[in-house]
Amino acid sequence: MKPLSKAAAIPVGAAFLTGVTGQDGSYLAESLLSRGWEVHGLVRHQLLPGAHGDGETAVEGVEYHVGDLSRPDEVGSILESVKPDLIFNLGGISSVYQSWQHPYDTALVSGASVVAMLETTWQLQQATGKEIRFLQASSAELFGEAESAPQNETTPIRPISPYGAAKALAHHAVSVYRGRGMFASSAILYNHESVRRPAKFVTRKITSAAAAIAAGKLDRLSLGNMNAIRDWGWAPDFVDAMDRIIHAVEPDDFVVATGVSHSVQDFVAAAFKAAGIDDWRAVVDVDESLARPTDAAEMRGDIAKISSKLGWRPSVGFDALVTAMVRHDQTILAGESAQS
Repeated sequence: MKPLSKAAAIPVGAAFLTGVTGQDGSYLAESLLSRGWEVHGLVRHQLLPGAHGDGETAVEGVEYHVGDLSRPDEVGSILESVKPDLIFNLGGISSVYQSWQHPYDTALVSGASVVAMLETTWQLQQATGKEIRFLQASSAELFGEAESAPQNETTPIRPISPYGAAKALAHHAVSVYRGRGMFASSAILYNHESVRRPAKFVTRKITSAAAAIAAGKLDRLSLGNMNAIRDWGWAPDFVDAMDRIIHAVEPDDFVVATGVSHSVQDFVAAAFKAAGIDDWRAVVDVDESLARPTDAAEMRGDIAKISSKLGWRPSVGFDALVTAMVRHDQTILAGESAQS
């Protein structure tokens, strides 16, 4: 991870992460541990040492605590026992598609639970007399069908999905507690990917299918809306951005993106090209049943603020990140073939 720029001098202490076994959480845990932080993570079930599966990566050195975001008293008790210096809230319902299937659960886990965690943090800070810094992993889905692109920190918040609505509640709550004097910041994250992206996400569905079709293990790929335009970045870069935000001199909200947008169709073309297939249209079908009820047309972030204030810029481009994901899926397939 690159050195932090324009950061506060914070002594190494204890960090608490929700979503610790996910893509961002695992990368962040590794980074914090490498710099001497004591890392605690919230998990829904007991993890075995070295556990690793789709969408779940256990990091050696993390102290895991079993709890559920939908049970604020449970999470509050863990926070009171850990007494962290930093809290990164990365957990919650992570799929816009899933939020349409479970809108109430999404509102509870990705929205109301954040309000409860902020209140617990505020009360703990008042009781201990030490500053506790809080970072909320927010989302570009806040902006919904934005009137213009790119979007920045002043773009109107008007979500068009249960996921976006829940994130909007959490985002506003961060602002409320910052007004009370807490160091509470939001990282407004645009789409970001890596080799740790779970298979349920469309990007990983695309790269794994490209690898499988190229290897003769799959015939076709079906996708929903291929016209959606998104700003895709590299997850370790975004973790670096969140780390800079929580270590900044002052709390604030920052858009974290690349400033460059591509369509889902572009992602498909890049993935199949990396797999050695030029005519992807011959093996990809459009299935309208897979499309979301509503989908923002173009999401693209303006990173002027985080670049100027915190010195952050993305380091991995679109083609490189897609290729890295395809190569990873090809390696998995090769390993499965060797074992069969």
